Amino acid sequence: MIRFNNRIMPVIAGVPRMTRAILVTMVAICCLANTGCMNSRFASVRRTPTNPLDAPLQLMSYGGPKVTDRTRQSLRQLSLDKYADGDYSRGLSELAQIIEKEPTADALYTYAELSYIAATRADALGKNATALELYAGSVSHAYYYLFECKDGARSDGYDPRFRQACDIYNKSLEGSLRLVKLQGKLKQGETYRIKTPNQVFIVSLDTVGRWKDTKFQDFQFTSDFEVEGLKNQHRQYGLGVPLIAECKDKPPTAPGSEYFPPNLTFALTAFLEVAHTEDVDPDTKKHIHYCHIHLYDPLEQPEIEVKGKKVPLEADISTPLAYLLDSSSMSQVYMATLGMLTPGQQQDQRGIYMLEPYDPKKIPVMMVHGLWSSPMTWLEMFNDLRAQPEIRNNYQFWFYLYPTGQPFWISAAQFRNDLATMRNELDPDHAAIALDQMVLVGHSMGGLVSRMQTIESQSNFWHLVSERPPSELKGDPVDAKALEDVLFFHPNHSIRRVITMGTPHRGSDFANSTTRWLGQSLITLPSFVTGSSNRLVSSNPGFFSNEELLQISTSVDSLAPDSPVLPAINEAPKAPWVKYHTVIGIVDPDTWLGYFSGRSDGVVKYESAHLDEAVSELVVTADHNSVHRTPQSVLEVRRILREHIKQLREEYYSSIQQPATTPQADNEIMPASHAAPVAEPLAPVQRSPQAETNPLRRSIYSTPPSPN
Repeated sequence: MIRFNNRIMPVIAGVPRMTRAILVTMVAICCLANTGCMNSRFASVRRTPTNPLDAPLQLMSYGGPKVTDRTRQSLRQLSLDKYADGDYSRGLSELAQIIEKEPTADALYTYAELSYIAATRADALGKNATALELYAGSVSHAYYYLFECKDGARSDGYDPRFRQACDIYNKSLEGSLRLVKLQGKLKQGETYRIKTPNQVFIVSLDTVGRWKDTKFQDFQFTSDFEVEGLKNQHRQYGLGVPLIAECKDKPPTAPGSEYFPPNLTFALTAFLEVAHTEDVDPDTKKHIHYCHIHLYDPLEQPEIEVKGKKVPLEADISTPLAYLLDSSSMSQVYMATLGMLTPGQQQDQRGIYMLEPYDPKKIPVMMVHGLWSSPMTWLEMFNDLRAQPEIRNNYQFWFYLYPTGQPFWISAAQFRNDLATMRNELDPDHAAIALDQMVLVGHSMGGLVSRMQTIESQSNFWHLVSERPPSELKGDPVDAKALEDVLFFHPNHSIRRVITMGTPHRGSDFANSTTRWLGQSLITLPSFVTGSSNRLVSSNPGFFSNEELLQISTSVDSLAPDSPVLPAINEAPKAPWVKYHTVIGIVDPDTWLGYFSGRSDGVVKYESAHLDEAVSELVVTADHNSVHRTPQSVLEVRRILREHIKQLREEYYSSIQQPATTPQADNEIMPASHAAPVAEPLAPVQRSPQAETNPLRRSIYSTPPSPN
C-alpha cells in the first residue's frame, strides 16, 4: 500500500527478458537452498520395521528366531525343552495345560515368547491365519504376565524379563494388527473372532477420548518409517503400538476441525485389554477371551490405568508429523514460493491452522513465519516443544499462513481480522479465558506482523499518507474502508506476550536496490491491493501529501531501513499488558559469512533486531534462516512459556488474596484446568504492576477457575 523511493538500476533494466528470467531463477534457487527448503523428504520407509526384539530373539540371524536362554531353561524345568527349537504347536498346547493348572509368571512369559517366535516364523512363510492365532496368543499371555500374575505384576521393571514382556506385548499386538489390516478389517467399530487350538478370542477396535467420533480412513505403523527431516524424534516408552491415523478425504470430528489443513495425520496408540469371562465357545469348548483394542491419543492421555496400575503408553509423536509433511499435496517450497511471488493466489489458503483439536483450557501459541516461508518452518520447534509434558499440557500451537510477497502491514491487518473471526467462531461468548493469554512467536517479517497486533495506531500511520481527515476521502467506500483498516487499529486484548526472532524492527540492508528490483520483477501483487490504491489516488487529487507513498510496494520494499512505517511502529503506544522478548542471531565471526556479515545474522543487524522494551533478549550463534531452529532458541521459547504460566499463577493467588503455594516437584506448570495446586503455603505474592495496568476484559486468574 505504501511505496518507498525505489530505484531500479539502469544497467539491469536493459537486460533481455530471457536473461532476466534465468537470473531470477538462479537467485530463487540459491535462496531456497540457503533456507533449507530443498530437503525433499521428512520420513522414509524402512526395509524392515524397527523391533526391539531383534537382538534378544535373534530375529534377523541365520537360523533364527530363537528362544532366549532363560526361556530355554524354563522349558527344560518343565520337561518341554524339546519344543524350544521346533514343533511349537505341541509345545504351546502342553504349556497351555500347565498354565491352566498353575498360571505362574514364568510359565506365562514362556508361553508369550514361544508363541511370538512361532508367529514370526508363520508370518515369514505367509501362513497368515496361523500367524494371527499365534500373535493373539502371545499378546494375551504377555498381558496376563504383566497385569494378572502376582509375580509379574509386582516386578515393576526390575526384572529384565518385565521389559522384554512389554516388548513382546507391543510387537505381537503390532503383528496382529498388521495381519488384520492386510485383511482390510483394521477399522473402528469392527469385531472379529480368532480361534486357536487352545483359545478363542473376540476382538473389538474403537477410538476413545477426543477422537471417539472420528472415523479415520487408514492407519500406518510408525515402526515402518524413519524420520529424516526433523532433527529430533520424540518417543515415550511404555505399552501399545504407535500408529499414524490418516484423515484423507473426510475431516475429523473434533473442535476446531475447520482450521485443520487437508489430509491431516495424528498420533494414536493402540492398546489391548483382555477380559476374563465364564463364556465358553460351543465349538471348541474353550473359554472366550474378550480383547478390546482402544486407540488412545498419547498427547491427550499419555498414560492409562490397568488393573490399578498406571501404565505409560508407547508413543511416537514425531513420525506422524514427518509423515504429514511428506504426504501433503503442497510442499514447503511450493507454499513459500507461492506466497512470495504470487500472493494473490495464496489468499484462499491464508489463515490460521491447527494440527490438533481446539482446547478452550489451553493457551494458544501462534507461530507466524517470515519472508519467503511457510508454517512448516516452525515444525522443528513445534516438534521439540510439544514433546515437553509441561508445555503441551498448558499450551496449544497454532500457525498463521499469509502471502509474504505483499507489504507486512497488509498482512498485519489481515491477521488482525483472522484472529477476530477465529475468536468469534470458536468462542463467541468469550468464555474461554485461556484465549486471552495468547503468545505470538514471529520469525523475521512475521515478528513485525505479530508486533503490530499489540500497538495503538492513533493517527500516526494515517499521517504517513495524508494530513487531511479520513472523512474527507472520496471514492468507493469499500476502498476507503480497506485503507482505514490498514492504518487505524487497536491492540488485541487477548495477546499477552510477543517473541520476535531475527526480526528487522528497524529494517534490513538486505532490502537494497538490487533485491527491490528483484522483488518488482518477481512479485505479482493481487489486483485487490493495487487497484484499491490507484482508484483512491485518482478519485482524490491533492488529498494525499505524497502519492508515491500510497503506491503499493512489495514485502521487500516494506523492510527497507528507510521505510517510514518502521519508525511509526517503534514509536506507537504499546499495550501495557504485553511483554516482548527477542531472540537475535549473530553469524559465527570465524566463518566466511560471519566475516562479511559483521554483527548480524546475515540479513538483520543486531541493532535492528534489538528492542528497548523487551523484557528479555537472547543472542544465539545462528544465521537468519536458522535463528528460530537452534536448540538455544527452542529452550528460550520454552523458558518464556514456563515463565508465562508462572506469572498467571501469581496473578491468580494475588486475585483471590490467598497465600501462594509451592509447586509440586514434578509439576512446575499450572495444570490446564487452571486449578490452584495444593501444597505447603508460602508468603503471599505481591500483585504485580502488570496486573494493575492490564485493561483486559478479565484476567485468566482474576475470576474463579473455570469448572472445565
